[in-house]
Amino acid sequence: MTTTYTFDVFSSLDGFGSYGEGGDWGGYWGKQGPEFLQHRLDQYTPDQRMIFGAGTYREFVELMKMDPEETGVYDPWVARMRHLPTTVVSDTVEEPLDWPGDAHVARGDAVDVIARLKEESDVPLRSHGSLSMNRALMAAGLVDRVQVTIFPVLTGRSGTAPIFKGAEDFDLELLEHHTFDGRIQELVYRPTLHH
Repeated sequence: MTTTYTFDVFSSLDGFGSYGEGGDWGGYWGKQGPEFLQHRLDQYTPDQRMIFGAGTYREFVELMKMDPEETGVYDPWVARMRHLPTTVVSDTVEEPLDWPGDAHVARGDAVDVIARLKEESDVPLRSHGSLSMNRALMAAGLVDRVQVTIFPVLTGRSGTAPIFKGAEDFDLELLEHHTFDGRIQELVYRPTLHH
């Protein structure tokens, strides 16, 4: 029996995962609210294993060194996420990891690593971010759920990291949808490669 793998990602309405030069939004594009933050904590409370690519792992480590008011990295759900068992899929990151709790590096191709983990893990797998890795995992049919949280902003001038740029074509079956704080949309889909 294989466990489920969720690709969990934050997005602007126009499909960007973050912002760069000229963007003065702050964490969550400044749109977080109490319902959203509680929902995130609720989602990260059950046992699960986090999966990160090298770039996202390094970004989280750097964010932890920044002003918490600016980044939101000390929100309770993020603290919980950082203490979940974690696998970093990378041939370049070295152990020991700058990460609390049970964290290790898995070397090799992400598709092979995740296929093996899906067979072996007794808890669900979840990845927050790690865009290029998750696009490859989707193409290989290893992503069971795509959870997109859409923040009510357009970042045409400052947006970076287009979430699905270069992805294959997929049909999406809507499994869940939620609205938080009257403005944040969470959409959960089952992706199927479009033929």
